[in-house]
Amino acid sequence: MEVGIVGLPNAGKSTLFNALTNAGALAANYPFATIEPNIGVVPVPDGRLAQIRQWIPTEKVIPALLRVVDIAGIVRGASKGEGLGNKFLSHIREVDAILHVVRCFNDPDVIHVDGGADPLRDMDTVDTELILADLETLERSLDKQRRTARSGDKDALAAVTVMEMALEHLQKGIGVRAIAGTKPEELKILNTLGLLSAKRVLYIANVDESDLHGKSELVEKVRQRAKTESGLVVSVCAKLEAELAELSEQDRAAMLADLGMAEPALATVAHEAYKLLGLQSYFTAGPKEIRAWTIHRGCTAPQAAGVIHSDFENGFIRAEVYSVADLMEYKTEAAIKAAGKMRSEGKTYIFQDGDIAHFLFH
Repeated sequence: MEVGIVGLPNAGKSTLFNALTNAGALAANYPFATIEPNIGVVPVPDGRLAQIRQWIPTEKVIPALLRVVDIAGIVRGASKGEGLGNKFLSHIREVDAILHVVRCFNDPDVIHVDGGADPLRDMDTVDTELILADLETLERSLDKQRRTARSGDKDALAAVTVMEMALEHLQKGIGVRAIAGTKPEELKILNTLGLLSAKRVLYIANVDESDLHGKSELVEKVRQRAKTESGLVVSVCAKLEAELAELSEQDRAAMLADLGMAEPALATVAHEAYKLLGLQSYFTAGPKEIRAWTIHRGCTAPQAAGVIHSDFENGFIRAEVYSVADLMEYKTEAAIKAAGKMRSEGKTYIFQDGDIAHFLFH
């Protein structure tokens, strides 16, 4: 699964990307420093991996991973090709969800394309360009769908109804993700339209070091806006996080302690992005490796097995499952079995976040 980092030029996108991935993306103090999207892979921090390793010795530990794309800054008029608009919008279209970085600090030494920091204006600029691009997409495809619907095609009729509902919202300047009360069958159709404003968003309020916990009025404005679309907000000082990412583990721990932080804010970003996509982890554990596997919430046992290899899904017999809590209590798999806590689950079992599994398959 893939998330794209978006925002105005100099909002802190590339700095955040560097901190997340240590990929060294160009972070320059001028617009369009990122012309081609940088792509990195971000480990999702999970303390349960260390808990498992405490009782199951292994050669290596592999966390869940999230692909992150650093997309160049969007400016007013992007939907009409301003700046590098069309290219940027096409990159957004390809990701599963958006990390929208909003500048929540004032610094005369860092250029702002529209003057000083104004979170609501900046959020409106990005959202408006996504909405305008969606209007063009819908208006172009709706006529064709209406012609098909006139022939009595039921699928086309259902699609026209949903598209007209989306069009009405877009014409009012409302993004598709803010549509309330959408039925599952309507949501399914919406998801096939490839609309930019339908993508789920995690807002990153980029703060300075004097406001690490995001208490400023600027951050509060972001929170209030996010509430209108059931969005999430994480406060991050991208500059500080980039510095932390370059330190050794010992020095990082010391700096976090001095700042009164339990962990880097980027850990929260990774977790929230994971949740935003409706993802969870289960684990496999053995002497070769302990590994977190990424699955969608509601995933069945064969589907979970298929993440490892399609043969596991096609030939699925059953899964032997227990929890991290069971391992912490009983210390070994043998003791877990003896206590009757090792469950044998079939094809209808819905995997839970934190399950530890062994699969049997043909």
